[in-house]
Amino acid sequence: MAQVNYTEDNIRSLDWKEHIRLRPGMYIGKLGDGSAMDDGIYILLKEVLDNSIDEYVMGFGKNIDINIKEGQVEIRDYGRGIPLGKVVDCVSKINTGGKYDSKAFKKSVGLNGVGTKAVNALSNYFKVQAVRDGKTKVAEFKRGELIKDHRVSKSKDANGTSIIFQPDDSVFKKYKFRPDYVENQLWNYAYLNAGLKLNFNGKTFVSKNGLLDLLSRKTNSEQLRYPIVHLKDDDIEVAMSHGNHYGEQYHSFVNGQNTTQGGTHLMAFKEAVVETIQKHFGKFDRKDILASIIAAVSLKVEEPVFESQTKTKLGSTNMGPDQATIRTHVKNTFGEKFSNYLHQFPEVAKAIEKRIQQSERERKEIAGIKKLANQRAKKANLHNKKLRDCRLHFNDGPRKTPEERRLATTIFITEGDSASGSITKARDVQTQAVFSLRGKPLNCFGLTKRVVYENEEFNLLQHALNIEDDLDDLRYNRVVVATDADVDGMHIRLLLLTFFLQFFPDLVRNGHLYILETPLFRVRDKSKTYYCYSEAEKQAAINKLRGKPEITRFKGLGEISPNEFGDFIGDDIRLEPVILNEDADIDDILSYFMGKNTPQRQDFIIDNLRFEIDEVEGAEEEAEAAEEKAEVETLAEAS
Repeated sequence: MAQVNYTEDNIRSLDWKEHIRLRPGMYIGKLGDGSAMDDGIYILLKEVLDNSIDEYVMGFGKNIDINIKEGQVEIRDYGRGIPLGKVVDCVSKINTGGKYDSKAFKKSVGLNGVGTKAVNALSNYFKVQAVRDGKTKVAEFKRGELIKDHRVSKSKDANGTSIIFQPDDSVFKKYKFRPDYVENQLWNYAYLNAGLKLNFNGKTFVSKNGLLDLLSRKTNSEQLRYPIVHLKDDDIEVAMSHGNHYGEQYHSFVNGQNTTQGGTHLMAFKEAVVETIQKHFGKFDRKDILASIIAAVSLKVEEPVFESQTKTKLGSTNMGPDQATIRTHVKNTFGEKFSNYLHQFPEVAKAIEKRIQQSERERKEIAGIKKLANQRAKKANLHNKKLRDCRLHFNDGPRKTPEERRLATTIFITEGDSASGSITKARDVQTQAVFSLRGKPLNCFGLTKRVVYENEEFNLLQHALNIEDDLDDLRYNRVVVATDADVDGMHIRLLLLTFFLQFFPDLVRNGHLYILETPLFRVRDKSKTYYCYSEAEKQAAINKLRGKPEITRFKGLGEISPNEFGDFIGDDIRLEPVILNEDADIDDILSYFMGKNTPQRQDFIIDNLRFEIDEVEGAEEEAEAAEEKAEVETLAEAS
């Protein structure tokens, strides 16, 4: 074994910005390009907004202006403004900030003095300006380095702080802020801070009724089994109901932070709901009580402890130093209010009882066939025939925690031997898995969850994803639908979307479902090859090449060679996330696309399939394109 010297020269001390840039994941989680709602660029946005929100919570400034244009973010609040002599330190000196004084920021989100420093270090350009009592201070940075320190000068602007930043494109490659994700963030801030106005690119986000507004916007009242129960106290606010959907749906927050992974407060809430209902009715199983529940929970805690810098899971067990446990506080405060509500509104209690009884019947009905379904999945030899798993999930793979393995992995769901064969040969065997469908899946719109176990394809698919018992056990971070860019491929895509939205909607809500974009054309000459995803890209490629290039149109994934496919599912993979908008209702969506036929749906399918009649030379290709258009219209009529 070669000798490795270990001397004083091997010991390095990194300054704050070097450490953040070397280990950005420690500060903002995963990097990403903005296609996932938890990608780092949204964490940067959140870190700056949190400071402005804290100002509002302390009683300063009722408006926050947010503008995002061409990848640059500008946030202006109307709070007190950073003290002018500390402007540079607050954004460039680690562990510096005003929130260490618990009297000033008793129940703040950001307590460790890291947030804006991380934004600064990971931005190509960062500018901070504070205005206080007729004076202003400006400082400009590049990747954490101070490039211009302006002198304090006079100002007629209102008090507050303005921060402009442009994420570093060498860290966040090909990034793009998706308005849907940003707006979802802003709505959450509005719901948790009633009366606050957030102005984003010309739109205003404001809420008068807090979590009641949140749940009202996220659900269709016709699908709820009883009116939303809205209860609140000084430190806790809850809005809840039961619906007709499958699974549990929660929106949880601590001190205004959206804790997407829950934590001790969410566990305490669920426990309080179960115990209160069991005590009121004297019966019922926990699973049946929580089935189809939809709830929003907000808790205020002194000096909260989160399990990571991205603050997506609460780790605190107490409400604050020397205070009651979160479990005790939630049970005593919310539990008592909920119990009183059930007695005060017996019609709501009766509706809750009926919904729980329905869940109980469905669970017992499924239990009878679940064992047989599991046996069938075993006999199908899933891991050899249907699923080509990635090595990261095997025992001899790299030593990582189950969560690290899940976050690093992707599964492609495809149809047919040729398509799955191409992806299997081209994939990264360490992190990418392939599940092969046999023909078109069943249209499960309007069916009960029993079909998931009785239908072999659906049963094997849920086993491959490891979601038969709990979505928390999801085996892969990204579930990618990979179908051909033709009529049949689009139909399969719609059927799979129906399956996930009908039975596993949280998988979609939590940002795990994607559509793989593959090129429609290859344009090349002897020296250069371009892969084009649209007619516009094809024309641009033709213009770049001299002479008459060779143009190939890909109709199916199986037509793309494994060598080429490696380019499309590697570093330059194009994934389109399946996003449920703030006011989207799953039942309405499924009824529109998969319910009884309507002329509107026919028009939508014809207009939105990724498919154009190309300007081609030769009668044979023109006839083929015309034939495909006729197939689209036929599908629209038959869907």
